[in-house]
Amino acid sequence: MDPRLEQRLIELETRLAFQEHALGELSEALADARAEGSRTAELLRSMLTDLRKVRTELYADVADEPPPPHY
Repeated sequence: MDPRLEQRLIELETRLAFQEHALGELSEALADARAEGSRTAELLRSMLTDLRKVRTELYADVADEPPPPHY
């Protein structure tokens, strides 16, 4: 085999291995980010539910509710 061709083939195989490794790392990072986003969304839903409960208890009478911020 031509030494130049063999060297080029080795370089291409090296690049491919590097890209496959990088793609695996990016895939793991994306999975972690999606899981974190799901946890954050669930926490936000829980907090909104709790806030609604607190508002309901605090302002059971509509007359007690403060005016909106734009007043």
